[in-house]
Amino acid sequence: MSALERPSSALAALTDKEREILRLLAAGHTVKSIAVRLERSEPSINERLRDARRKTGVGSSRELARLLDAQKNWDKKIDLSTQRSKTDEDLQRPGKRRLKSKGTIIMLIAIFAAAAGLMFAASDSMHQTAAPQAPQAAHSSAHQRMPLAGSWSLDVGRIPAEERPRRVTVQFRVSQDQTWTTKVEIVGPDGTSQHAESTAALDGVPVPVAGNMAAIDSVSLRQPSPNTLVMTLGKNGVPVSTRVYAVASDEKSMTETIIWAGNSIPTLETTYFNRIN
Repeated sequence: MSALERPSSALAALTDKEREILRLLAAGHTVKSIAVRLERSEPSINERLRDARRKTGVGSSRELARLLDAQKNWDKKIDLSTQRSKTDEDLQRPGKRRLKSKGTIIMLIAIFAAAAGLMFAASDSMHQTAAPQAPQAAHSSAHQRMPLAGSWSLDVGRIPAEERPRRVTVQFRVSQDQTWTTKVEIVGPDGTSQHAESTAALDGVPVPVAGNMAAIDSVSLRQPSPNTLVMTLGKNGVPVSTRVYAVASDEKSMTETIIWAGNSIPTLETTYFNRIN
C-alpha cells in the first residue's frame, strides 16, 4: 500500500453516524455540544464513541477523531495525484491558465513544506542551540547520560473526563548496541488494554511495532539531545503522528508534544508524564 492510501483499514468499519460524531470532535466540539447539535443525549454520543473505539482498537476518542481527519486529508491528496496529467497539460498551455496551474502547484508545495517544517522544528532548534562538538564527541555524549531511560506514567488528570484513560505507561530501555526498546500500555476508560513494543536505532529508519494497537504498525526514532527523543509513528507507510519527548532538568517529569499528520496546518498537543522508576 502506497503512502497516499488510507492510513488504517480499521476506519472502514465505522458507520456514517460514528464518522459524523468523530469529525465534530476533531473540529473542537465536546460531547455535550455534539449532543446538542445532533439532538441526542450525551450517553448516546458516548456509546457511539465507545463502539467506534472498539471497532478500531484506538483507546482515545479524540485520537481516533484525528486519525479520521488525517485519512480525509490523505484522500484529498489521492484526488490531487489523479489530476496530475491534466495539470501537466495545463502547464504546457500559454496565458493565464498556465500561470494559475503553476501558482496552485507552488501553493501546495508551500503547504507541505510548512507542515514538514513544523513537525521537525523542535529537533532543528535543539541542533542550533547545542554547543559545537565534533560528530563523534556529540554521539558519545548523547549516550553517556540517559535521562529518558526508565518508566513513565501519564498524568491522566489533565485529560478530559469523557476520554480519560485509566492508565498510560511508557518505558524506554537502551541496549548495549545503543538500540532503544519502547513499551507502551494503554488501559482505556472501559478497562480494555492496548500495548505496543518496538526496538529501533536512532537513525530515523522505520521498524515494525508489535502489539495490538491497530492505529500504528511502524516507528522511527531520532535523538537530537540526551534529554529529547523524536518518535514518528506510521500505518501502512503513512505518517500518523510525530511525538517529541522531552525530560525536565530534574529528570522526574517529561512532556510529550504530539504533531498529528494529515492536517494542512499541523496542530500541537502536549501531554505530561511522571517518572515511575
